[in-house]
Amino acid sequence: MMKDQLWKGCGFGITSGVITTLGVIAGLHSGTQSKVAVLVGILVLAVADALSDAIGIHISEEAENEHTTRELWQSAFFTFASKLCVALSFIIPMQLFDLYPAILASVVWGVLLISVFSYLMAKSQKQNPAKVIAEHVIITLAVVILAHYIGDFVHELFAM
Repeated sequence: MMKDQLWKGCGFGITSGVITTLGVIAGLHSGTQSKVAVLVGILVLAVADALSDAIGIHISEEAENEHTTRELWQSAFFTFASKLCVALSFIIPMQLFDLYPAILASVVWGVLLISVFSYLMAKSQKQNPAKVIAEHVIITLAVVILAHYIGDFVHELFAM
């Protein structure tokens, strides 16, 4: 059963880590044009959202009333650890590049992570990997685009 909890926790953490972090990066970048704001956003998200998702998975599975206490905490731990690590991994391009190239590198990194996880999941479930990858990448990019335009909108609304 630990394998199920590992797969569930890491799958949720990786997917949520990529999509949420890219959304925060895109929104903060377009709204502030500040590398510091983007870095702070990543760090706050990495900790707060990883903890929130971990307890959310714990409570969700607890409500199912189908898991042992050990399984509940395993899922929570794997969700927290994977979400934290994935979110923090986006600091690397921010430290290596200027802001705009760092944003592009982050999107490439996020799409790569989503694609690899989607491929592994599709293969384990005997599904068409291309279809699963395409679905998940489209959703990821839609979040990035939406967050970008939200940042633009807020910037225009409050710019002096």
